[in-house]
Amino acid sequence: MGVGWEWDETLFSGAAAFYRRGRLPYAPGLADVLAEVLHLDGRGRLIDLGCGPGTVALRLVGHFGEVVGVDPDAGMLAEAARGAAELEVTGKVRWVRARAEELPAGLGDFDVATLAQSFHWMDRERVAAAVRGMLRPGGVLVHISDLKGESRPTDGLPCPPVPHAAVDALVRRYLGPVRRAGRGLLPRGTPTGEAAVLTGAGFAGPYRHVVPGGQAMVRTRDDVVAGVFSMSFSAPHLFGARLDAFETELRRLLREVSPSGRFSARRPGTEVFVWPRGSD
Repeated sequence: MGVGWEWDETLFSGAAAFYRRGRLPYAPGLADVLAEVLHLDGRGRLIDLGCGPGTVALRLVGHFGEVVGVDPDAGMLAEAARGAAELEVTGKVRWVRARAEELPAGLGDFDVATLAQSFHWMDRERVAAAVRGMLRPGGVLVHISDLKGESRPTDGLPCPPVPHAAVDALVRRYLGPVRRAGRGLLPRGTPTGEAAVLTGAGFAGPYRHVVPGGQAMVRTRDDVVAGVFSMSFSAPHLFGARLDAFETELRRLLREVSPSGRFSARRPGTEVFVWPRGSD
């Protein structure tokens, strides 16, 4: 991570209950694309690092014999277990509370490792080396994120768009102008340059795939509020005693924009980079 910031266990404190409802989903077809490009056959082992509430692990569970999700946040893992129970796949998944920096942690070896918008919170060089050592010959690491630089037009949508700029301004009014993260601050945001880190660790490639988004979605006022509280920079614990006041103002803002309580959004496209383990 950047200079002056260290990970701590409060990073997503209180956010897990809002995550599954509040975050926009990855583009439809992500699992099918990965199944095709990785030649998945329902066997093999997947490890999902920084798995959160199982967003990616549960989407891919049908394509593997066993899935292991790793996350340091107990609340996230509780939500992941709840999701597995809803899908009736509890017997195929294992949730491990640990930081990725603690790997290999006796978890064995894997055919595929996934990092879905979580790598930037980690000691990336250390984690990349550990993951590569856990991959079987022919194994791959898959880096998944929303498609960067994508334009998502709001014209033609059935409801008003979510007023992101106004919501961000409200968050800054309560929490200050510098991005919060756990007990610290991220004045320069999270680090980039994943490609250099993974190349340096010995991975080959990468091979890029884009899963198209753009599909219109209807979001309720509660969905939008959950989205705000699912973010590390506006997690509930950051507001302290002002949490109720903030939520009251947030809901008032949203009600003024859309009295019906309904908003429109477009699903983001999903960008996938497949990194083969490479030869030793």
